[in-house]
Formats: sequence, C-alpha cells, structure tokens
Amino acid sequence: MPSWPGEPRRPARSPGRRSRGCTTASDSSQRGDLVTSDSRPAGQTIGLAVPIPEPYGSELQDWRRSFGDPLADAIPAHITLLPPTNVAAGERDTVYAHLNEVATRFAPFRVHLRGTATFLPVSPVVFVALAQGISACERLSDAIRTGPLKVELSFPYHPHVTVAHHVSEEAMDTAFDTLAGYDAGFDVAAFSLYEHGDDGYWRREHDFALSGEAARV
Repeated sequence: MPSWPGEPRRPARSPGRRSRGCTTASDSSQRGDLVTSDSRPAGQTIGLAVPIPEPYGSELQDWRRSFGDPLADAIPAHITLLPPTNVAAGERDTVYAHLNEVATRFAPFRVHLRGTATFLPVSPVVFVALAQGISACERLSDAIRTGPLKVELSFPYHPHVTVAHHVSEEAMDTAFDTLAGYDAGFDVAAFSLYEHGDDGYWRREHDFALSGEAARV
C-alpha cells in the first residue's frame, strides 16, 4: 500500500544534502505513491500491511499531516507487505485462502520503530525505520508474494513507515529532524488486507491472525 508499502544500486548521496542514514530504495508503490481510481485496472486494488497500532498509528498519521503530506488522511500508518495489487472479483476467494494459509506459518513477532531515514535521492520519502522486526517482515512479505499474489518488485523490499511524501524539501527536512528520536515498540499478531476506494482512501478490510509456532531458541 503506499502509498503503500529495491535498488538496482545503492543511491549516492544527494548533492547539497546531508546523508540521512538508510537510503535503500523500495518499490515505488511501497514509498507512498497513491494509486488513483482513474489509473487502476478493472477489479479491486488491495494492499497487505502491518497496521501500526494505537496510540502510535494515529500519532504518526498526525505527524504526517503536520508535515503537509496530501496523503496523510488517505493512508493509515502501516508497514507495507504487498504493494497495491489488482485482484479480479473471481480471484478473491483464492487470495483469501492463500493469505489464511500464509498466516498459519508465521508466529507473532515484535517490531521496534526507531529514528528516521530517507529514500533520497531515488524517491522523496522520509520514513520511520525499523530497529527490530525487519527479517520477520521480509519473510512474511516473501510468503505473501507467491501463488495468486506473485508480484515482482522493482526494487528489493525494505520495511518502513512513511511519514512524509509529496512534500517540499523543507518539509522533508522538518520530518526527518522532528522524528529523529522517535521510539516505539509493539507486538504484531496479524497482518491486514486494505482495499483502495474510489475516493482514494485505503481502508482496512480484514485481519489475518499469525498462528504459527515461534521458532525455538
């Protein structure tokens, strides 16, 4: 989803702009590019993501709005697992069966959000980074993007939470600096399917509970 969420090569530092830590690019649809109702094909556009729970979800969405991001109200705070993908009406049951099966293979896991990073110069996005839960998101995303939802990403998958996109350079600087000390942790017990409405808003439609056994240490 954004909008929701690889790199042919790691981008060099943007001229005249200080390095912002992680500059690994993700697929454009994972960087916050909203799919419009005019541009999507027939069928339903869906996305799979880890929703950011309260109070952090509303908090990050409020921050995104404060930075002037025009998509702040249309996209709930999330970690993308599957970028916007069109599903034909006749494929819905198959997709749900696939996602239910995937959920049985994964145990709940912990996510720790800490600090900010950017995808510059590849994409003008500032995001809150994951300090814990990266590998779990990667494995879950890989499993989801198989079978009826097999999607080839333009760039390697990089889990993150977008907090500024489609904003001025000054606003990006503000977002990066304001949330540089952001720190929040939460348990992930499910992933969610979002549908993209004709009004441009993404809505959470179904949760898939993670019911697999945790790996033994």
